[in-house]
Amino acid sequence: MEYKTLQLNLASAKDLNNVNLLSKMQVYAIVSISGDPANKQKTKTPLDREGGTNPAWNFSAKLTFNELLARQNRLTLEINLRCSGSLAVDKDVGSVQVPLSELVKQTGDGKTFQHVSYQVRKPNGKPKGSFNFSYKINEPVNHNHKVELEPVMVTGYPSPAMGSNSAPYPIVYPPPPTQPQYPDGYTYPSPSPLYGEYQQTPVEYFYPPQNGYVYPPPPHEVPVAKSYF
Repeated sequence: MEYKTLQLNLASAKDLNNVNLLSKMQVYAIVSISGDPANKQKTKTPLDREGGTNPAWNFSAKLTFNELLARQNRLTLEINLRCSGSLAVDKDVGSVQVPLSELVKQTGDGKTFQHVSYQVRKPNGKPKGSFNFSYKINEPVNHNHKVELEPVMVTGYPSPAMGSNSAPYPIVYPPPPTQPQYPDGYTYPSPSPLYGEYQQTPVEYFYPPQNGYVYPPPPHEVPVAKSYF
């Protein structure tokens, strides 16, 4: 499900209904998006203590919304204006209701804020005053985004493609030992003048160590094979 972000700048209101006859009104605005049971977002501006029927806030807010529901004209941007009461009982001043599909269609280039003004209606439905704000709709936000990791093949030797940002190199094992090189002076068995009899000239074996591998010592005696005819 794809969501987008509605970025608002709640600027001001003008010529609101005066619900306080003995003192100056102190007005604030509550902003929300209705039509989506799963969306319970709500934000509130600070209290304007000086503006009276012409309050100003210049308050920034962000709300996310379901783009599909907005294009189906099922979502509404609601702005409720209220006045702080002297006896801790706030009074309703008026409200603004804007179909979110209307804002989606008028996003412009999506980078600059669009300035709009809408009629404020009193609780009895009669128009009284106006509300000014600007908005822009940012790039989509995917709430069901999943991160998939690519499989990494681990071998006995490091891969040339593995870099500093990759997984750590695996353990590198030394190559197997090579065959020993015999020194000069080694005499292989030679046949004797007597048929079937072989002799071995005793020499000293020498096995150089290969990568720490120790070879077993050779036998001290070489057996002599004899045949009798």
